[in-house]
Amino acid sequence: SENIIGFQPGDTVSLRDLLYAALVQSDNIAAYALANHVGQAVQGIVPAAGNSGAVATFVGQMNALAKTLGMERTRFVNPHGSDTNVKPIPYSTAMDMARLTRYAMNKAGFRFYVSQKERQISWNRGGARKDYILRNTNELLGVDGVEGVKTGRTARAGDCLILSAQRQAEIIKQSETNTSVIPRHLIIVLLGSPNRFEEGRQMLNAGWQLHDQWAAGGRMVDPKRAL
Repeated sequence: SENIIGFQPGDTVSLRDLLYAALVQSDNIAAYALANHVGQAVQGIVPAAGNSGAVATFVGQMNALAKTLGMERTRFVNPHGSDTNVKPIPYSTAMDMARLTRYAMNKAGFRFYVSQKERQISWNRGGARKDYILRNTNELLGVDGVEGVKTGRTARAGDCLILSAQRQAEIIKQSETNTSVIPRHLIIVLLGSPNRFEEGRQMLNAGWQLHDQWAAGGRMVDPKRAL
């Protein structure tokens, strides 16, 4: 959403609350403000990055990370993903978004932010404090092990949903002295879904069933299909 919270020029907001606004309730202005702040910091560290605006610098770092993660079919053009009246057109794939999700969910801070169902944020406007209660747009948070991640909606992509779920780790006793602890994680990416939360529930059930079958079959991994 463009500016659901109602931030205005001149408002003073903490980086923490901007992150909550962007990640919990998808506020595009919060994402843009974060990009501008971080982009300026990057320009101070990398002189060559100062040839473009701060937000463009940030987007450049987004694309650099995407390349590092092997996201070969992704192009970011802004910090919030909006594709309305935007050129060049941004694009990605479910596989690439899964790669990014795996990377992000390995960061404890990110994992905490996207796990919050509700959060109060505040900011200063002309000396007066403003408060707002954020409510997570991810209706499946907490369902069947879901610990995040994000909803999305654009004109071209339609309704989207990324879920990260986990179950209690599997403990396998190898011998009297050796025990293996195997985490159980599931990532689901829905793009252009006509009913993302119902589809998400269905894919959670199917995903865990496939996971159990894969584990029972020896956890063989096809390198061509691995992220």
